[in-house]
Amino acid sequence: MQLIPGLYIVATPIGNLADVSDRAKAVLASADLIAVEDSRVTGKLLNLLGLKRPMLPYHDHNGDRVRPGLIARMASEIIVLVSDAGTPLISDPGYKLVREAREAGRLVTTIPGPCAAVAALTLAGLPTDRFFFLGFLPAKDKAKRDAIDEVKAIRATLVLYESGPRLPATLKLLADLMGEREAAVAREITKAFEETVTGTLTTLADHYAEGGPKGEIVIIIGPPGEAPPADDDDVEAALRKALVTLPPAKAAGEVARALGADRKALYARAMELKSQ
Repeated sequence: MQLIPGLYIVATPIGNLADVSDRAKAVLASADLIAVEDSRVTGKLLNLLGLKRPMLPYHDHNGDRVRPGLIARMASEIIVLVSDAGTPLISDPGYKLVREAREAGRLVTTIPGPCAAVAALTLAGLPTDRFFFLGFLPAKDKAKRDAIDEVKAIRATLVLYESGPRLPATLKLLADLMGEREAAVAREITKAFEETVTGTLTTLADHYAEGGPKGEIVIIIGPPGEAPPADDDDVEAALRKALVTLPPAKAAGEVARALGADRKALYARAMELKSQ
């Protein structure tokens, strides 16, 4: 494969070696340098693929120091970015490298492939028309609570990563703060002991109360139920507030979308308020 110098973002298997694409293997084989999270992890993958290429650690702790050299080398060399598993930049470092490579005029392209978050969505049997990826929740209790409070009303399926030891406490907190939402826990995706357990957050918290399983874990939480309609006082207050900065038509449209109220009635009321 004849490649143009630049940055190649390569997705690697999340568990099953057979999931690496022929294109990914060809790009890895052509790399002048592979930027890796952990050279031991990527080294094992290269050995399994029968490849031996130069590697350089690239992560949050050394990124500012390493990045300029990588971008300089992209002018004449094939630089590949991988994560330990799955698609780089998805809950992994890398976006600054992509951004600065583009700013420097370097070629940036992706070789797509496995992603644990998307794979878990296909297994969970929950709505996929809208989903919100959270990555890992904060470790400290207050920060974790704040993060959950911030997203629990989002009308989309939520996807987050978790480790086995933290899974019981996280599921209990999710159940306490979100209630009886449909959810799933997927682990060891694409591996021999792949498992997806579904139920409500409460039943899942009970299921894993004695301890979390081994392996990489994805939690998927279904969207909240329909919100109760706003009462007349709330609609009136929202419309008055919107009219401070918006013309009647736009104010009516904004409030109608936000609160599910009738736009025509809101417009008529907005014109009354403006004429007063």
